[in-house]
Amino acid sequence: MAISQKLLNDGESVVISTRTHPKALLAPLLWLVLILAVVVFANVKIDNDVAGYVAWGIGAVLVVWLVLPPVVRWLSASYTITNRRLITRTGVIVRKGHDIPLSRISDVAYELGLVDRMLGCGTLVISDASTNGRVSLPDIPHVEETQRRLNQLLHDLNDPTGHHDGT
Repeated sequence: MAISQKLLNDGESVVISTRTHPKALLAPLLWLVLILAVVVFANVKIDNDVAGYVAWGIGAVLVVWLVLPPVVRWLSASYTITNRRLITRTGVIVRKGHDIPLSRISDVAYELGLVDRMLGCGTLVISDASTNGRVSLPDIPHVEETQRRLNQLLHDLNDPTGHHDGT
């Protein structure tokens, strides 16, 4: 989950490194259970070896189609906040990345639905000074704490006392 150290600049350190909440895996898990239940039921009811192999083959195709993609997306996505920027990385075959310097962030908010509150996650909404305007990071674990830490980094970055220059 941690970002490679070779992607960090000199003096840059990771403050928060996370991926979306495991809640994103609930639907694939339900699909997996349903597919397995149907295939096992079909094998018990159908007394034919060829039909059993066909059922398992169809089940395998459905797992690859409905279960595997969201799990791989979950495993390959990461969100990292350093002392200088927000870094998002997604994808396996086609990798996408987005970096926002902390100095360009103008607002950090979060959104919590009922299920999010029960599971301890939420959407982090970051507004920046670019043409994109805002970035939503869904299902961030401990989103309130993440928002507080990011706000503290922004405050430290913009600290008018100037104690960041070594004085």
